[in-house]
Amino acid sequence: MDLLMTGFSGQTTAGSKAGGLSRIQEKNRSLILDAALGEFSQKGFSGATVERIAAEAGMSKSNLLYYFSSKEAIYNATLAHILEVWLAPLKTLDPAGEPAHELADYIRQKIDMSARFPEASRLFANEVMQGAPQILPILQTDLKRLVEEKSQVIEDWIAAGKMKRVDPVHLIFTIWATTQHYADFSVQIKALTGKDLSDPDFHKATVQSVTALILNGVGLEWEPEEEAAT
Repeated sequence: MDLLMTGFSGQTTAGSKAGGLSRIQEKNRSLILDAALGEFSQKGFSGATVERIAAEAGMSKSNLLYYFSSKEAIYNATLAHILEVWLAPLKTLDPAGEPAHELADYIRQKIDMSARFPEASRLFANEVMQGAPQILPILQTDLKRLVEEKSQVIEDWIAAGKMKRVDPVHLIFTIWATTQHYADFSVQIKALTGKDLSDPDFHKATVQSVTALILNGVGLEWEPEEEAAT
């Protein structure tokens, strides 16, 4: 959860030249990744330019290239960080916890992330829809292992009689699709409802409705008592 509070580019990621960076260098690197996220999510990889990323980050192109050797290196670092941030909530799914609490907290975190980082969700979706040319190896290894690990957690809850029998992988896919819809299709949602996740009441109602739909569907009772206090 701390990661969510630091902003999108609050951690070191792969793709930069530097090893141990000073505080100023870390700040500049974060500025680059934040600028790159906006540029790539709006223009795509082919339409984005290093010059615009540098200008948005408030530095010269030559200064930017000190941190990243090319546009591809910036893009790869941005995608790597998106995956790191986006998958953090799934890693918190605790096998020792109660499924209603664990799944409700996971859904809430995913919706919170759709509210905080909609551009990250859209960039990731665009990359995958194009065949995931930059991140396919990660999807086939790190992500696959994580999904298998957490699917086993859900399978164990089912075997213990704590929830209905469902395919754990499809449950995870359903949570991803439902929660990230509010980032990827925010324009459509606002056109239809006049609201999006930036509206606190709509955000709260989204968490409650999506959580109830998914948890009730797998035989779990859930009351949004915590939501009223946030």
